[in-house]
Amino acid sequence: MPSQQARPSEWREQLDCGLAELGLPLAEAQRERLLGYLDLLTRWNRIYNLTAVRNPREMVSRQLLDSLAVSPYLQGHRVLDLGTGAGLPGIPLAIAEPRRAFTLIDSNAKKTRFVRQAIIDLGLTNADVHQTRAEDFHSDSGLDTITARALAPLAQLWAMACPLLAPAGKLLALKGARPEAELSEVAELAPEVIELAVPGLGGKRSLVILGLED
Repeated sequence: MPSQQARPSEWREQLDCGLAELGLPLAEAQRERLLGYLDLLTRWNRIYNLTAVRNPREMVSRQLLDSLAVSPYLQGHRVLDLGTGAGLPGIPLAIAEPRRAFTLIDSNAKKTRFVRQAIIDLGLTNADVHQTRAEDFHSDSGLDTITARALAPLAQLWAMACPLLAPAGKLLALKGARPEAELSEVAELAPEVIELAVPGLGGKRSLVILGLED
């Protein structure tokens, strides 16, 4: 596990309170892995500029809890995180959902290098990462859930995700405020929009769920 040296003291309280608000009763080892992920991200971010979130007081809410708010909406065993960047929401979800298998993809070499090292250091046996564009990724069988966080407009996301989904698979797209213009472009898919309450996160957050009929 990553070193705990210089870890902000408020992180653990923020995480515990946030998980309670989200209704996610994670074990002690899972909580430690989540904070260990932030330790790694903080250290690598000093050199590689992996994420714009640099204020330690915002990291638990904006990187962990924002990702974990999607957990209740995952379905099936195989989950793909499109454009994972520094591993969000893929790594926090893989920590919280050890019985699911997560594949994380991104075209950025330095980010996938970090994610690969984080998977090793955190001892995650249910996650792997590939450096590739979404359009070039292929799966031997359909994915049950595909996640995407601040990656692209809904119509573009659906074009990337649809060929990869199992017949009853779902795309979970994390957005800010309800994206009315984007929703109008995928209206024929009857998108479901859920307003998320992310502990400690200022501003609105919504989850758009897209899928095909069984």
